[in-house]
Amino acid sequence: MKNNVFETLQSMRGGIPKPDLKFSWKKILPVLLIVLVALAGNSSFYSVSEDEQAVVTMFGKVQRVDSAGLHFKIPFAERVTKVDMTTHGFGLGYQVEGGGQNIDIESDARMITSDFNLINIDFYLEYKVSDPIAYLFNTNDPEMILANEALSCIRATVTDYPVDEVMTTGKGQIQSEIRETLSKELNEKQIGLQIVNVSVQDSEPPTAEVARAFKAVETARQGKETAINDANRYRNEQIPYAEAEADRIIQEAEAEKTARIAEAEGQAERFEKMYEEYSKFPLITKKRMFYEAMEDTLPDLKVIISDGSTQTLLPLETFGN
Repeated sequence: MKNNVFETLQSMRGGIPKPDLKFSWKKILPVLLIVLVALAGNSSFYSVSEDEQAVVTMFGKVQRVDSAGLHFKIPFAERVTKVDMTTHGFGLGYQVEGGGQNIDIESDARMITSDFNLINIDFYLEYKVSDPIAYLFNTNDPEMILANEALSCIRATVTDYPVDEVMTTGKGQIQSEIRETLSKELNEKQIGLQIVNVSVQDSEPPTAEVARAFKAVETARQGKETAINDANRYRNEQIPYAEAEADRIIQEAEAEKTARIAEAEGQAERFEKMYEEYSKFPLITKKRMFYEAMEDTLPDLKVIISDGSTQTLLPLETFGN
């Protein structure tokens, strides 16, 4: 019986055909080749958007920088790293929580001014990538370097201004100086970033008492500007009136001068004619002038006749014609 079982097993084992290994590889190899070609083709082309630039490297060495469009790279040899070229920003002196609320960071916001006052001031910094190669390979964390350099420039600039200018009229100048200084520092560091804008978000004294004092100063400054504007408006209103009055006085004076000159010239001409007549007949002219003078003078005089010894003086006007 054992022999029968053994024979049965042997017959069953002999009935199972052995696989043909050469025949299987011939079927699998084309499939593998197709998969490899598909993978190579898929990794050979890549696209770059308008807001990006692509840095292509081969074995760690930069080959080129591609801009927007469809590009080809050597599969499995070249590596593409895309860099966002749009403008980004972050706050200095505060951070934005998940709910959109700004939380002050006093260690970054508190600064000292040139008149040795403390002030809390927040900035918003906007930047973008200027050199994608330097951005990727010159430093490990270019944003961190940018934040540290920006904070250093801000502190150095705020120190040059008194506290009232930092809070009021000097903000524009401070922003301009920080942007210029920070741009120079980034060019020297060569981290591949450039400054787009620096703006003061908020500035206030660190205590409520100082804040009230500064509000009072600002109110006084606004009152001063209002008074200056009112004075300028009054001046602008009065200057035309004063100019018109001055023109009127000048015109009246010119007219008076012309009249006086004409009168003087007439008197001079009359005198010259009288002198000509006098030169011809001196005696007659003297008498005529005397009689004319007496005619003008006597009607206003009181004539009294006396013999020198009469005690009573009689005015002539009491006698009739």
